[in-house]
Amino acid sequence: MRFLVDNQLSPQVARQLVEAGHGALHVREINFQRASDAEILVLAARENRVVISADTDFGALLVLRQETAPSVILLRRCPHVPAEQAALLLLNLPAIEPDLIHGCIAVFDAERIRIRTLPISPA
Repeated sequence: MRFLVDNQLSPQVARQLVEAGHGALHVREINFQRASDAEILVLAARENRVVISADTDFGALLVLRQETAPSVILLRRCPHVPAEQAALLLLNLPAIEPDLIHGCIAVFDAERIRIRTLPISPA
């Protein structure tokens, strides 16, 4: 899979995903660290990448725009150590890969993973 790791997370997360055989970039690698969340979503959709972040604004933007792509993984109440974040992602990616391919928001927390299929209707 291909990922775009947001500035909320360490570049080490992207490096470990690459080492595991995934196509991953951190926003700093492409001078996108000051890009808006909307610009990051556009880039990720154009390059068929899943956004990985701790910023819930990505989910809100997808809901407001009724977007079906890109998929977003939100790390909420998860370890703050980059190696542990990458390990958590790598452990669970096989189980959620079909959802990510079809378009979803996957919220990882300390206890579980919640998947919401895109588009998500506003309440």
